[in-house]
Amino acid sequence: MKRSARTALATSAAALAAVLLGGSVAGAAPSSVPHAAEAQRPRVQDEFDSLGPEVRAARLDSGRTAHYIDEGPRDGRPVLFIGGTGTSARAAHMTDFFRSTRESLRLRLLSVERNGFGDTAYDPKLGKADFADDALQVLDRIGVGKVTVVAISGGGPYAAELAARAPGRIRALHLAAALPPYGAKPDYCGVSDDALAKEVEGQIADPRKWWAFPDDSPTRQIPGFADTAYEEGARTYNQRGQKADPAPQVHEQKLYCGRPGPDLSRLTAPVYLYSGKKDTTVPPSTLATWKAHLPGTPKVRSYADSGHDVQYRHWDQILVDLAGYGDRTVVCRRGHSGMVPAAAADRMVADGRATPGSCAWRK
Repeated sequence: MKRSARTALATSAAALAAVLLGGSVAGAAPSSVPHAAEAQRPRVQDEFDSLGPEVRAARLDSGRTAHYIDEGPRDGRPVLFIGGTGTSARAAHMTDFFRSTRESLRLRLLSVERNGFGDTAYDPKLGKADFADDALQVLDRIGVGKVTVVAISGGGPYAAELAARAPGRIRALHLAAALPPYGAKPDYCGVSDDALAKEVEGQIADPRKWWAFPDDSPTRQIPGFADTAYEEGARTYNQRGQKADPAPQVHEQKLYCGRPGPDLSRLTAPVYLYSGKKDTTVPPSTLATWKAHLPGTPKVRSYADSGHDVQYRHWDQILVDLAGYGDRTVVCRRGHSGMVPAAAADRMVADGRATPGSCAWRK
């Protein structure tokens, strides 16, 4: 290669490096780009972006292995996320559309996987109490004493079991569209295991069916939500090569038939209930069922704009509540989101000066 060609090539390479690193090239002509525009030059980041929570493993006293996630600042407020039926430890990733809010509130998000889902081996002998024991052991291993608990849908019975077994370790209990382990049993409780397996196997084999939300669901507004849900479904039922074996799902659903539910009379922590008025899976009538078995008076947030997706549509408010700001309401006003004292927020929404929830829902 001629010297002039080598020089030109080296200068071009140096120029490219300078652009990527934000520097300048020795011997190159001064840039005519305005100073303000220099900040817009491409740069290579110094740290990795998150691809979602890492699933970790812990050997339990029983000899079994628990799988869990631990996301957020070590000195943040610990929040134990208990996902709905048929979810893995990584289901909390489906709430990352408000990750920035969670991080600004300094919440440490934890989740412990349940029997037979995701990475966790299936044992037909285990019940809800075993999950509570596993979760408490994981919390002990990572140095977490008191914890705020948020349970979604089929996570409700497990949250109740945990609260009954260790009421002193519960800072607050948040139940979002959560199935109560009290009252009338689900209709499928009288169906045989084989018949129930036939009923669910087609849904769990195709996560697009298992995670199908109606066309008018607010989750449709969240970029990538549906695909993230499908990936979660695939992980739950295929992660260990189990090829969508319905046995763990049938086992869990039959656990929901157990009555009576645990005694919550020793629970002194505040309780929040979230319900969608259009919910046909865990209907609003279950609020009364929870109230009848909870000590004290829980805080109820009921929303006309939601069905069995209330936990996603109002995850912004749930995060604020989890962080200890239960006296504040999330509203969007003049294109900006904020936490406003509840009474003031009610007035602002009533007279049209604000809308409920983050402005992200108005985009």
